[in-house]
Amino acid sequence: MLDSDQYYLAFSLFPGIGPVKFDSLIAHFGSSQAAYEASVQELSEGIGVHLATQFAEFRKNFDFDLIQSELEHDKITLLSREHPLFPPRILEISDPPICLYVKGDVSSYDWDDFYFAVVGTRNPSEYGKQVTKKLSREMVEAGAVIVSGLAMGVDALAHWEAVKLKKKTVAFLGCGVNIIYPSINTALYHQIITYGGLIISEFPPNKRTAKGHFVARNRLISGVSKGVLVAEGLINSGSLITARYALAQGKDVFAPPAPITSDLSRAPNLLIQEGAKMVTNVQDILDEYNVELKGHKMKDFSEVLTGEERSIYQVLAQEAFTADELSRTASIPMFQLLSLLSSMELSGSIERNASGKYQVRL
Repeated sequence: MLDSDQYYLAFSLFPGIGPVKFDSLIAHFGSSQAAYEASVQELSEGIGVHLATQFAEFRKNFDFDLIQSELEHDKITLLSREHPLFPPRILEISDPPICLYVKGDVSSYDWDDFYFAVVGTRNPSEYGKQVTKKLSREMVEAGAVIVSGLAMGVDALAHWEAVKLKKKTVAFLGCGVNIIYPSINTALYHQIITYGGLIISEFPPNKRTAKGHFVARNRLISGVSKGVLVAEGLINSGSLITARYALAQGKDVFAPPAPITSDLSRAPNLLIQEGAKMVTNVQDILDEYNVELKGHKMKDFSEVLTGEERSIYQVLAQEAFTADELSRTASIPMFQLLSLLSSMELSGSIERNASGKYQVRL
């Protein structure tokens, strides 16, 4: 660790001082060491008597060597703002974290690479799942490192696409990096690290989730990324907050068009109204960065599907259906439809999802 890390670590661990107060202390004292060693009276000028007194008490019991040993034991890397591996893009945001805590091999990372955020609702529709998986996978194939928040739903789906391709992905948490939240993503958490990904948080180890943590986490997701895709979300969703951060940080925001009949479409459709780039395929994103999707061809089923099968495929490309729903929508008798669906499953053009509905295979 750097010599200055102990001072950054102390302020990071002290619950009464966040990035904004820390910035004011640095502006006043000139360095983290000077701020740390200041008297209670001197500190009071910047953060008030009560907080200065509390910090002085905290400082008496602060054991840097012990905490450093605990971090090393848990394989957690501490990145202070002065650390050469601290992401430069995050330093550029208005309130960068005092420190970042990292699980995974951060020494292998070049923060100038193509980092791209995919965010959205915790309860995506079948359409939202398809959009997330398709675009995330193709972004990884184009060389992007997917960034998200390890939440259920869209976040997890985006991370999984990178993991399935055995590629890096970066997850920012709203709790300590040694806490897997939500626990349902335990396997994903470990797979991310296995394939060279990172788990990152500005919150110290053992820090539980709390109100406001996820909003704070969102600014880091957008901060490290070149652009943000909002796959699906409600009008008051955290994904919309991430998009707002991205815009404030001068980042690109993307959104797929979605059915106006779904509340989960309100966030992406609103963003499109406000000027976000509408995404109908991955190249719409890549064009903004002069990147071409090389070596990847979408499956072309035009030669293997019959006319009726192509009609069914076009319907399922818009929305997943049960056989009954599809029979009514496509006006095909059930006995005839089941035979067609069996043939299409064998050809690999469609599949059944976890809900038992038929959908196109992406």
